[in-house]
Order: sequence, then C-alpha cells, then structure tokens
Amino acid sequence: MPETDAASTDSASTTSTALARAAEVPVPEADAIAGRFPLTANPSPVAEDERQAVLAGLHFGDRFTDHMAHARWRQGEGWGDYGVIPYGNLSLSPATAVLHYGQEIFEGIKAYRHDDGSVWTFRPRYNAARLNASARRLALPELAEEDFVASLVDLVRADVAWVPSGEGESLYLRPFAFASEAFLGVRPSKVVDYYVIASPSGSYFTHGLEPISIWVTTEYHRAGRGGTGAAKTGGNYASSLLPQQEAYAQGCDQVCFLDDVSQKNLEELGGMNIMVVDADGTVRTPRLTGTILEGSTRSAIIRMLQDSGRRVVEDTISLEGLLADIESGRVREVFACGTAAVVVPLGHLKGKGFDARIEGNEVTRQVHDRLTSIQSGRAEDPYGWMYQLVPPRS
Repeated sequence: MPETDAASTDSASTTSTALARAAEVPVPEADAIAGRFPLTANPSPVAEDERQAVLAGLHFGDRFTDHMAHARWRQGEGWGDYGVIPYGNLSLSPATAVLHYGQEIFEGIKAYRHDDGSVWTFRPRYNAARLNASARRLALPELAEEDFVASLVDLVRADVAWVPSGEGESLYLRPFAFASEAFLGVRPSKVVDYYVIASPSGSYFTHGLEPISIWVTTEYHRAGRGGTGAAKTGGNYASSLLPQQEAYAQGCDQVCFLDDVSQKNLEELGGMNIMVVDADGTVRTPRLTGTILEGSTRSAIIRMLQDSGRRVVEDTISLEGLLADIESGRVREVFACGTAAVVVPLGHLKGKGFDARIEGNEVTRQVHDRLTSIQSGRAEDPYGWMYQLVPPRS
C-alpha cells in the first residue's frame, strides 16, 4: 500500500487495545500443545467422494467436518472432559439455561491451506482473548488462551482433509460456549459446554470484491451503552435480523446501525466493522465505545495502514457528515471488514431520505490483497500473525 502525506498523528488516532496487545503474546508451537483435546475418531466419517464433492462446490457455513472439539466446565471443578469427538447433534434438556436466558458466546476464525500443504490460522490469541472478554461480560467462565488454541490445533489436525485450497477458500472455525445446566432461574449457569465446529467455506459474498449496498436503519439499534455490544454473543446478532430483513426489502445486501444515544453516528454493520477513506488518504473508523465489536480484521487493517504511513483516525463519524463528504468528494471509498467477509467495498448507502453512491475502491483492494496474501502465504508475514496448525506435507 502506498504511503500518503497524511502520516501525522493526533488525539483521535487509533491506539493499541487490550485485545491487540493480547494478540502479540506468543503462542507455543502447535506440536507443544497438540493432544490436549484427545481424538475419539468418528466411526462413520463422510465418504471421500462426498467430501470431494463438498470441497468442489463450497458455499459459506452449510457443511461441517467429521469432528468437533469439546470441553465442559463445572462450578467448583473448572474445565475438564477435553476431547475431539465425532461431529453430531447435541442432546439438551428443554430446561437448558441457554435456551431461556441466552447465556452464550462465540468466535469466528479461519484455517488456510498454503501451497506446501501446511495449514495456518490468523491471530488465534486475539480470538482467545476476545472469547474471554465476552465470557466476562456474559458471566461465563474463561478458558485458558492456550487451551483455546489447542482446541483449534487438535480439531484441524483431525479434519485436515477438509481444509480447502482454492482462492478465497478456508476452513471456517466456530468456537462457542453456552450455559448447559438444566434449570429455570436468572443466575449464571453452573455447567458450561465449549465446542469448536468447522465448516469448509468459500467466499462470504459470492461476488467477491464487487461493491455491496447498505441500508442505514434509523429505527433499530444493534446495542446500547452498558449492554453487550462489545461481546460476541448471539443476542446481538438476533437483534440485527429484523433490520437485516428491512435492508433486503429495500434492495440492500447489509444493514448499518447508528448509535443509540445521539442516533446520528455510524457504529457497525450487522456483522462487520466499517472504514471510510478520505480523498487525502486518511482512513477513519468509528471509535470503540463499548457498543461496537472490536474485530480482529479491523485491528490488523489499522496496523497495516499505519505501518504503510497512512493516517488512521478512530473517531465519531456522523451519518450526516459522511453523506456530505461523499457528495463533496472528500470521501472516496467506504469498506467493511470482518473475519467471514475479510474486506468488501460499500458502493451504495441508502436510508430514509437519502441515496448515496460511492465509486472508489483502490485502497479497499490494496487492503484486501495485502491481508489475504499474508493469510494465504503468498506474502511475507512481518507481524507474526499467522500460526501454523499443521506442518507441510512430508
């Protein structure tokens, strides 16, 4: 990415966060932590020809591998029952707490196959730290960060044949934990189950880097101050589904939320962070207020842009100001980022009383190409972000 003349810093410039700092802590090599989740092999794995057919026609998140990682926490005992077990349906009591009170958290992270056959993932300690931050907010037990990474290592090694190798393809990993005690009562669960499932996936948006259209809702909010907006928990996504339907009804691909206090400032999309590229090269993104999920992709992009000499500002971005800047030409690009979609340009912002088009995507493509090249092993990883789960073919 080319340098700009706007590399100065100011009070609104983005600074390192606790999650970003956590991601810098080295994780032991995979061989040192492998085996913490012992394998119980699936006696009826998917047949080879069926698996190859799945890998030849990938979508996102609709097929799953032969195994899943699992651990269970009990109050007074801590975590135990670690294992990689056959993938299958769960047996739950109708009184299971998560079904009534929504005490649940999850993560999203990908495994990438490199040309030499090795398999890598991206900043796993970031996701481990964020899972624990979400756990604290939802009154769930924290899982040791190395155990989180070990669950990925052992699951991917068990199901390495499911890791695709095509352009833009990956094995999407979904760690999650939920209140599994059977009881009715508003208190934290005394039993919690942790799982990781895996899904071979293609691009989240089938049209790749083609711009998507956004409906800006002024009626609904994703989260409120003091709520769970900074946690990755199912309720935040459940609350986004109705406004997402509103977006579809307006001919848009995704919904964008405004803040709940002024109801004027951009926060995030239903599942992605948002960034704005000004004509002078500055990149702006909404500051973290406690109602925005701090994305790993967002964090990495900020670091890459700053290191390339580009000014990055984390600040309040009003919808009114953004629309005026698009019209005047001050804003050249707007893009969204997240683990599932990676990076996608926003070409159309629509809402009650406005309809704005954004034509540029130069910086968006640069960011996408640099980040995906690191993830796929096509480019050097100067940050040590990539973590090897499976060694190269012998």
